Amino acid sequence: MAHDAIRELVERVTYAPGYTKAVGTRVESAEPGYIVMSLAKTDDLLQVNGFFHGGVIAGLADHAAGGAVTTAMPPGRFAVTANLQVSFLAPAKGTLLIARARALQVGGTIGVARVDVVSIADGAETACALAIVTLRGVDFPAK
Repeated sequence: MAHDAIRELVERVTYAPGYTKAVGTRVESAEPGYIVMSLAKTDDLLQVNGFFHGGVIAGLADHAAGGAVTTAMPPGRFAVTANLQVSFLAPAKGTLLIARARALQVGGTIGVARVDVVSIADGAETACALAIVTLRGVDFPAK
């Protein structure tokens, strides 16, 4: 699949109506089996102490993993989550989250991805979460 087609595929899922569009998820880059997504800080995405909420971090990791595995699947298929395991490493204190997702294994129906999530504050990255995501390939819904 050509680079432009891969990015178009990931953007199609990310910018469709729903959660990822509503919270402002952005596709930064997309290549076969590797996706980078970001999410800017807004008051609606924070917990009581002003850090990104853990559910928001998990949601970004989940979606990035889906994109990474989807780009490695046959045309017409996309990945949906079967299992999401997130380990939180540090508070996400920054103004931006970056999720870097890599497909580790993609088979006919199941794929696994690793996602490293960092928080950016004053130009410095802090690792805030690590996710391992198992996904199942399904057919795209009819338009």
